[in-house]
Amino acid sequence: MLNQIIAYIKFLLRSTNQHGVHSPFVYNLITKCFYDKSKYPQYKELAFYKKVLNKSKQNIDVTDLGSGSRVFKSNQRLVSKIAQKAGASKKESKLLFRLVNYLQINTILELGTSLGIATHAMKLGNPEAKITTIEGCPSISAFTKDTFGQFDLKKIEILTGDFSDVIKPLISNTYQLIYFDGNHKKEATLNYFETLLPTATNDTVFIFDDIYWSKDMTEAWEIIKKHPQVTVTIDTFFCGLVFFRKEQKKEHFKIRV
Repeated sequence: MLNQIIAYIKFLLRSTNQHGVHSPFVYNLITKCFYDKSKYPQYKELAFYKKVLNKSKQNIDVTDLGSGSRVFKSNQRLVSKIAQKAGASKKESKLLFRLVNYLQINTILELGTSLGIATHAMKLGNPEAKITTIEGCPSISAFTKDTFGQFDLKKIEILTGDFSDVIKPLISNTYQLIYFDGNHKKEATLNYFETLLPTATNDTVFIFDDIYWSKDMTEAWEIIKKHPQVTVTIDTFFCGLVFFRKEQKKEHFKIRV
């Protein structure tokens, strides 16, 4: 926790807004997407989805294949508590919705379904998008699949298992957006990144959640930034965006959202 506090103070000191950003692509992304103040009707749907989860009394026996939880001490967890502590925040959900909507994303891969809060947000960004989402815990996967059915969310495929195994058959695909939010260990994050690089096109964006989760996770983020195929990165503190646009010079931004 102390590491995150120090990192946030440094972020505030070094971050900026759209001023001084000379890349038209990044400038437009910041002003027209990040800072879009529109009152989208879908925001009410985001809130309702979270409200349903927050009211759930169901217990789930959790199998954690990632870096573990800093909040939960038992594998028996209430859905409502998972939603409150481990799901995407309202701010994150709205940003994911706007990103999918603004970038006109049609194909999405998500590592770390959890209760589907982020999945739901991305689906609302483009209801026609095809989403493949991977969850390591069988009981959470089953619960979330049922929840998607209750909300009539279509074109979402939930795969269950260890990410390293499940993503291997997917590398022949291409994705416009890959959301990494399931294992916050340095080695695992770098492994997923390298494995899924072949799925990226010039217009693909990789989004890494919790890049300041730990010192190791921040080190992974710094290594990813230096990769020769990466041209533009945007650090929003709670997540990092990676672009592969060959027409752009290599630049790294820290943007307050």
